[in-house]
Amino acid sequence: MSNETMTLKVIAHIHTAFPTKFGIPRQSGLVDGLRGEIIFTPEYRNADALRGLEDFSHIWLVWQFSGAVRESWSPTVRPPRLGGNTRMGVFATRSPFRPNPLGLSSVRLEAIEHRPEVGPVLIVRGADLMDGTPIYDIKPYIPYADCHPDAAAGFTAQTQTHRLRVECPPELWEAVPAAERDGLRGVLENDPRPSYQHDPERVYGMEFSGLEVHFVVDGAVLTVTGITRR
Repeated sequence: MSNETMTLKVIAHIHTAFPTKFGIPRQSGLVDGLRGEIIFTPEYRNADALRGLEDFSHIWLVWQFSGAVRESWSPTVRPPRLGGNTRMGVFATRSPFRPNPLGLSSVRLEAIEHRPEVGPVLIVRGADLMDGTPIYDIKPYIPYADCHPDAAAGFTAQTQTHRLRVECPPELWEAVPAAERDGLRGVLENDPRPSYQHDPERVYGMEFSGLEVHFVVDGAVLTVTGITRR
């Protein structure tokens, strides 16, 4: 094999509340209420491979943008949070449209469960991955090496505070299982719309954990108009 290429093995898949890309938080850790389960492929269902991981509070996931694989790439992309019109270098962004469609996410490790049918399962919080996303590697998050409080945020400094106020009639909110409410509210507060769409009359639809959620956005207020079981 040429040292210019490398074959990666899928070691696990993550299961989340998002069957499609729409609505997924744009970064990991933005919505801590989102729960995910990482289930290893048969070859890697070995508890010894996780020995010591329970002592870490957070982990890194290296994964594939499986919903955005392309044959070609572009040196520039248009970050959604900049309105979809400003171009930035692909390596200055976390866009999925890159030479190698790899993602990197930091998530909170809530628990490690041992299930007879599938082996060890990692329960995580705050993932920004679509359901079924293949994972290539897992590494511990090391605070003294991985945390840089004084790091410059680049163009993201002007977009990180964008949040909406969510309004939802109580009778609609009752349709959401109690364990899923914090996650759904966090997703909606972070504005799942494409940043270039600002039509206050447009009704958006989002799939979330077996639910179909409809909403409109007017200014800084998101109003839920419907929640039904799919």
